Amino acid sequence: MTSNTEKSLQILKEEIQRLEEQGISGHILEELMEFRRENDTGDAAEERCIRPQIPFFGKEVLEMAIAALLAGENVLLCGGKATGKNILAENLAWLFRRPTYNISFHVNTDSSTLIGTDTFRNNEVQLREGPIIQCAKTGGFGILDEINMAKNDAVSVLHATLDYRRAIDVPGYERVVLHPATRFIGTMNYGYAGTKELNEALVSRFVVINMPSPDEETLNHILKSMYPTLKESAAEQFVGLFLDLQTKAQNSEISAKALDLRGLLAAIGLMKIGLSPIRAIHMGVGNKSFDLFEREMVEDIIMTRIPSSLEAAEVFED
Repeated sequence: MTSNTEKSLQILKEEIQRLEEQGISGHILEELMEFRRENDTGDAAEERCIRPQIPFFGKEVLEMAIAALLAGENVLLCGGKATGKNILAENLAWLFRRPTYNISFHVNTDSSTLIGTDTFRNNEVQLREGPIIQCAKTGGFGILDEINMAKNDAVSVLHATLDYRRAIDVPGYERVVLHPATRFIGTMNYGYAGTKELNEALVSRFVVINMPSPDEETLNHILKSMYPTLKESAAEQFVGLFLDLQTKAQNSEISAKALDLRGLLAAIGLMKIGLSPIRAIHMGVGNKSFDLFEREMVEDIIMTRIPSSLEAAEVFED
C-alpha cells in the first residue's frame, strides 16, 4: 500500500465518522471504502482532489447519491437555489477521492469545449484535450453544472459518454474508453433564464435526485461545522433569517436573490473578523437584491432577526 493510499484512507476515515454521525448505512460505507481501495487516485491527479469548504448534511440524499455512484450510475441533482446541489457534488467527489472536473454549461459551450480542439505541437497536429476527455481518462468525477443550459451540439457528446457504451469517439483520433471509476454528476435549477427541458434520451442516462430545501437542523449543522465557536443564540438568529427568506421566496413574495447560503456564511466570516453583524448581513444577503422595493422587504426581514445593536463579539464564544 502506497503512502498516498494510506493518507487517503486516513482522511476518508474522518469523513466516514461524519457520515456515521448522520446515520448513513454501514453497508454503503463499507462499499465506499472498498471503492476507494480499488481505485487509488495516484499523485498525478492529486491536485484535483479538492476538499470542499462546506460539508453536506442530509442522510437520505447522501445515501441515494453514494449508492447510485457505487452502482456505476450517473446522477442528476435537481432543485431550486440554495438546496446544496453543487455542495453535494463536490462532497461526493471528495468522498470517493476522485479528481474533479467542473464543466459549466452556457450559450457558448459546444462539443469542442467538452472534447477538445486540434493544436499544433511537436511539428504535428494533436488533440488538446477538453475536460470530458481528461475526466474519462483519469477516472474523475465530472460535475456538469447547469446541464439544462446545454446546446444540442454539447448534448450529442454526452449521449455516448453517459450511456452503457462509456466511450467517446473523437473524429480523427483514437476512441477514448472511460476509466471504470469515471462518473458524471449533473446539476440543474428550474426556471433560470436560458434553461430548457432536458430531452428524454439525456435524462434516461441519469438517476435523478430531487434536492429538498434545507431545514433548521441541516442549517445548524452547516453553521456549526463552519464556525464551531458560533454561539447557539446567534446560530438560531441566522438560521431563522435564512428560513424566513426561504419562506418568502417560496411564496413568491421576493425573488431568490437574497436566498444565498454562501452569502450568509460569508457574512458570518466577516463578523468573525470584527465587522458588525447587521452590516455583514447586508453585504452577504440583503444587498443581493437590486430591486429597491424587494431590498426594502429583505431589510425588514433582516431587522426582525438581527438587531442593529448586536456586536460581533456577541456572536462567537470567547
